[in-house]
Amino acid sequence: MGNDDFNDKKIRWSVSEATIQIQKYCALQDRCHSEVRSKLLEHGIYGDILEEIISNLISDGFLDEERFAKSFVRGKFRIKNWGRNKIISELKLRKVSEYSIREGLREINEEDYLSTLEKLYLKKLNTTTYKDKYERSKKMTAYLLSKGYEYELIREIML
Repeated sequence: MGNDDFNDKKIRWSVSEATIQIQKYCALQDRCHSEVRSKLLEHGIYGDILEEIISNLISDGFLDEERFAKSFVRGKFRIKNWGRNKIISELKLRKVSEYSIREGLREINEEDYLSTLEKLYLKKLNTTTYKDKYERSKKMTAYLLSKGYEYELIREIML
C-alpha cells in the first residue's frame, strides 16, 4: 500500500516531511500545480508554507507546468487517442495556463493526428452496426466528438 491509501490522507506532514514526500511525488511523474497543491492540502500544509514548498519545487525543477502539459498531451494522444478538444478540457480542469496548453499541443504532429482520427473512424465503422446512413453518421460523429476531435475534421473524414 502506498501514500494514496485512504488512511494516509489523514496523516499531517511536517514541513520537512512534506518537502521530501512531495519531491518523491513529483519525481514519480510530471505533475501540475493543482495536483501538488491538493496533495499538500490533504496532508495539512497550508498558506505561506505551501506556497514556499511549491516555489522551491519549481526552482529545483521538480514542478514544471509546461513540461507537465507536454507529457500529458503526448500520453493522452498516443495512448488514449484523445483529440485536442478533450485534451484542452482536461488541462483546463487541472488549471494549467493557456500558454502551457498551447505549448503542450505542439507535441501533436498534424499528420499523426489526422491518421489517428481516421483509424478511430475505421475501427468504429467496422465494429458497430447501423440501420442506415443517417444513424451511422450520427453514431460516428458522437463517438469521435466524445474522443475530443473537432467537428470539422470529423465531417471531412466521413465524406
